[in-house]
Amino acid sequence: MTTRPTAPVPSEPFTPAPGDVRAYLRRIDAERPDRADTEALRDLHLRHLRTVPFENLSIHLGEDIVLEEKALLDKVIGAHRGGFCYEVNTAFAVLLRGLGYRVSLLQARVFGPEGKPGIPYDHMALLVETADGERLLADVGFGDHSHFPLRYEDRGDQADPGGVFRLVDTAEGDVDVLRDGKPQYRVELQPRLLADFTAGAWYHRTSPDSHFPRSLVCSLLTEEGRITLSDRKLITRAGGEREERILEGDDEVRGAYRDLFGIELDALPVVRGGISDSNPR
Repeated sequence: MTTRPTAPVPSEPFTPAPGDVRAYLRRIDAERPDRADTEALRDLHLRHLRTVPFENLSIHLGEDIVLEEKALLDKVIGAHRGGFCYEVNTAFAVLLRGLGYRVSLLQARVFGPEGKPGIPYDHMALLVETADGERLLADVGFGDHSHFPLRYEDRGDQADPGGVFRLVDTAEGDVDVLRDGKPQYRVELQPRLLADFTAGAWYHRTSPDSHFPRSLVCSLLTEEGRITLSDRKLITRAGGEREERILEGDDEVRGAYRDLFGIELDALPVVRGGISDSNPR
């Protein structure tokens, strides 16, 4: 196996309190692992995807999106919310560091319909170093994606319940992440600080060229498939079957957020620019 170098992991000033780690593990229904190894990471990754939704509700509720570790922990743990990539991947990185993993924040550019990568800091992914010497590409913030972290050193096909994934080196030294042969995003392997993603988060919160301000999504992996609520449209995928239905009335929508995603809302999010995309990514 070829070892692929990366730059040193930058120092991170934030250290989670032991109580935050315990609360986070309760949030994702996980036990504290005995060792920060690959097996434990795979379990934590899957549990996170099944309990913390990929969602952009803050954009449409008029809430601030604060890229600060403690604020994101409070959102995921205290408010029982999720978020988009910068939020949930940062929170997951904090949890992993609190359990003894070494984690780098990586910037990525998502491939658009025309097959070209988007803006810098379009997306955040995580490079995780485990106690058993493996490096894995983890991502709990891309919506419908791999269920388990991908082996970073492996350049062959990696079978996953979410599809067949492959990491491909580019001529520029980056890595393309492919799903079922289709490029998903291009990762730059230089570790970054959380503050570096501020412009990307602002773009996806405000730009008409981003689908996030134009669409409303709350999506969660399930044992049977996936559930997604896009405005009032509830999409359920289970056993290879897809079902859509329109929810009637605000009470039913609030109930869906509460019962399916564990999110209690006083006011419902409103998309002011019109819905253009009901898919999680």
